[in-house]
Amino acid sequence: MAETPSNMIPLGTVAPDFNLISPITGETVSYSNCKGEKGTLVMFICNHCPYVVLVAEAISELAKDYQNKGFGVVAISSNDVGNYPEDSPEKMITFAKENDFTFPYLYDETQKVAHAYKAACTPDFYLFDGEDLLYYRGQMDDARPGNHKTNDGNDLRNAMDAILNGHNRPQIQKPSCGCNIKWFK
Repeated sequence: MAETPSNMIPLGTVAPDFNLISPITGETVSYSNCKGEKGTLVMFICNHCPYVVLVAEAISELAKDYQNKGFGVVAISSNDVGNYPEDSPEKMITFAKENDFTFPYLYDETQKVAHAYKAACTPDFYLFDGEDLLYYRGQMDDARPGNHKTNDGNDLRNAMDAILNGHNRPQIQKPSCGCNIKWFK
């Protein structure tokens, strides 16, 4: 299994807006609908990637912990479902329910949003502060399939705590790694 690292776009980048459909509700959701007072976590995930499957429960727990502290959370799937039907909107509904997602899980059918964020892999994490400026982009923690490291979300939790405590951005930001986004051919 080849690892693809996330693109480390410049900190301070303004959050790109989006309007995407939620397969679960059928409603269109925008960045401003997901935005939190303290900050907003935008994640690019999919249903079948072993890296995402490994962290799905930890993502769910992290979201529950930080939504109660003023963070907005949203996940987006941008994979080509023609070639990867396991990432279809219907299966997104099942994946979200199985993992007890309390946040919107949106379908980026055109892949325009993934391109706007310069997303490269699943999972890929973008944490914006309360002013919608990129504060952290990188890994959730050091856990990867097969490496037996603890999946505690430590790196991402530390960044979210730093926002809550009014601290500067973390100096060390390691790229996330995962399966590449399945781009249209």
